Order: sequence, then C-alpha cells, then structure tokens
Amino acid sequence: MTTIPEIVKQARDGMHKAVENTKREFSSIRSGKASTHLLDVVRVDAYGTMVPMNQVGMVSSPEPRMLTVQPFDKSLTQAIEKAIRDSDLGLNPASQGNLIRIPIPPLSEERRKDLIKVIHKLAEEGRIAVRHARTDALHKVKKVEHVSEDDKTRAEKDVQKATDEHIKLIDQLVHAKEVEIMEV
Repeated sequence: MTTIPEIVKQARDGMHKAVENTKREFSSIRSGKASTHLLDVVRVDAYGTMVPMNQVGMVSSPEPRMLTVQPFDKSLTQAIEKAIRDSDLGLNPASQGNLIRIPIPPLSEERRKDLIKVIHKLAEEGRIAVRHARTDALHKVKKVEHVSEDDKTRAEKDVQKATDEHIKLIDQLVHAKEVEIMEV
C-alpha cells in the first residue's frame, strides 16, 4: 500500500521527467547556432536498421555555424548524408573524404515562426504530461484508506503546487527558446 508522501513524490518525479523530456526535445530544435544535439533526431539506415546519428558517427561543432560528422564506418557516409538531407531540418551536408560538413544556414523569418509553432506544440505536450502526472496522483490520493480528509486535502494542494511549479518551468523553457530562435 502506497502512502501519501510516496504518491506526491511519484507525481513530482513524473512531472520532472516531463520537463526534462521537453528540454531534450527543445535542444533538437535549430536556432541560429550549431548544436551537436541538432542531429539527435536524425535516424540513419545502417546495416538495415534505423539507428541514431551518434551511433554511426562522431558529431561535433567546430564553428558557430558548422557541424561535422565523422562516420565510424566510411561505407555509411552516403547513408548519413541522405538521412540528414531527408530530415526536416533544412540542412545540406557535403562530404569531404571521411568527414561530412554541414553548414548551418541562417534562419528565415518564416522558418523562425514555424519553429516557434513547433516549440509551442512540444511545450503543450510537456504540460499535458505534467497534468497527467497530477491527475494520476490525485486519483491515487482519493483511493488511500485510513487517512484523514485533512491529509488528503494537504496532499492535493502539494500535488497542485508541484504541477504549477513544473508548468512554470516549461513556460520558462519556451520563453528562453523563443528568444534564442528570434535572435538574428
């Protein structure tokens, strides 16, 4: 049988995971600067299976507007280039021997607005995950037996407070990412 403090802790953990996941999703969205996390969402067809970019090559950012990928296996160079081109990141890789250079073009105003829409969609998914953790916790609190109504009410307030804190964190992430994207 779970206790009220355990339920509140589980809810906080679930909300924290939702915020961390949102943060990870945001890191894969391109702003004006090159980030090695940009290619985290790209999957490469290697040996008949789709694998993450970091498992087929070393991704680095030698310059503010340039990424490079050094394939672990030279035979995958074309597959890596194709995966980057086919991703919806709008990048055009160029191979130089055993190194793939990926220039990061400046973002157009229209592309910036599209990215902000994507950010808001991802943020809403994060908020939904936080609210889901809250709903789950409140449901569990109601089912707890041999506990006073005051304790249940206090637990519900704690869960709501945690929900508000985590949603505020997501809102701060959205604001910071918007500023980063709109920076020219």
